[in-house]
Amino acid sequence: MLKEFKAFIMTGNVIEFAVAVILASAIGLVINGFVNDIVMPIVGQFSGGMDFSNLAIELSPAQGVVGEAGYVPANAIRYGAWINSIVNLITVGLVLFMMIKAYNKVKKAEPEAPAAPAGPTQEELLAQIRDLLKK
Repeated sequence: MLKEFKAFIMTGNVIEFAVAVILASAIGLVINGFVNDIVMPIVGQFSGGMDFSNLAIELSPAQGVVGEAGYVPANAIRYGAWINSIVNLITVGLVLFMMIKAYNKVKKAEPEAPAAPAGPTQEELLAQIRDLLKK
C-alpha cells in the first residue's frame, strides 16, 4: 500500500497540480494587491471618497468599554463590507479578463496540423474493384 501511495504521489499529474496551486496562490496575492492598492483607491475617488466598509445597520449598540470585562461589541449587519466584496470580485474578474486577453494576443498561434491525406473516393474504389474482377 505504501508503494502504491508513493507511486501515486510521484506521478507527474500530482506534482503539476501542486505547482499549479502554489502559483495560483501567488498570482492571487498579486491580483489582490493590485485590486486593493491600486484599483480600489481609484474606485473610492470616483465614489466621492466613500469607504463602503464602514456602512452597516446597527441592530444593538455596543455595551461597556473595549478591553474591559463584560464588553459586548455592537451587533450590526455590515452590508458595506459585502459591497466591497462585490466590487473586489468584479474588479478581479476584469483584471483576470485583461490578463488572459493580453496573454492570448502574445501567445503565438499554433501552426495548424497538416490535413490528413484524403483516401480514395468511392468512385476510385469501385473502379479498383471492377478492375480486380476483370482479372
